[in-house]
Amino acid sequence: ACGHKGFCVEVELLFRSIPSPLIAFFFVSVVGMNILANKSIDTGLDWLALDAGFILSWMCFLSMDLIVKRFGLRASNIVSVCALLFNLLMAVIFLLASLIPGEWAESFSDYAFGNEGIVNKAFDSTFRGNWFIVMGSSVAFLVSAIINNITCFLLNRAFHNKTKFRTFAVASYLSTAIGQFIDNIIFALIVSMTLFGWGFVQCLTCATTGMIVELLCEIIFSPLGYRILRGMEENEAGKAYLDYVAERKAQ
Repeated sequence: ACGHKGFCVEVELLFRSIPSPLIAFFFVSVVGMNILANKSIDTGLDWLALDAGFILSWMCFLSMDLIVKRFGLRASNIVSVCALLFNLLMAVIFLLASLIPGEWAESFSDYAFGNEGIVNKAFDSTFRGNWFIVMGSSVAFLVSAIINNITCFLLNRAFHNKTKFRTFAVASYLSTAIGQFIDNIIFALIVSMTLFGWGFVQCLTCATTGMIVELLCEIIFSPLGYRILRGMEENEAGKAYLDYVAERKAQ
């Protein structure tokens, strides 16, 4: 039983109100980017370091921006925390799967002949993950998500015309740039400096480069995001939740 019935009702209503593809898109991107963050990219430059998590991280920031714009700051923070908890649940599931005796399909490949044990151990280690990485990425995501949501909310509220694409774009781009940099720099300082042996300059360049790449990805896909947002507004998606929140504020 939940001791805070009103909050439980709010959360249940919120997840019923947000389109399920958007929730799935958000949660999958959070889980995927934390798996890919295990891979350090060889850029060929000693001063430039990057991990593969940037491939998916822009997706979760765009999702948060859409939720902030349609459902509000509190809603986006709630969904962000739930996504983090879901990621930790998946980390436990991956850990359990890696402990199950057996062989991965790649161990039967021609290039793995004679090295089956090494291949299986490598895959188990990848999916088992390093819990230091999991916790580092969790801290980085939680802090950056809250800052991104607050920034996006304040920027949206500051604009007079709130229905134009440029309003959505400016708020989304600026909040994403700030949030992504914070996410990258916290993860780099906690994890990459310790496990990968990066120096501070590499952490800084990784955070900056990752932020630029992720921001470019969001710029490319923001028109699609805006269309999704307009669709939610036109279809009055989440009206029950918004009415519930308004009613609680009025009490």
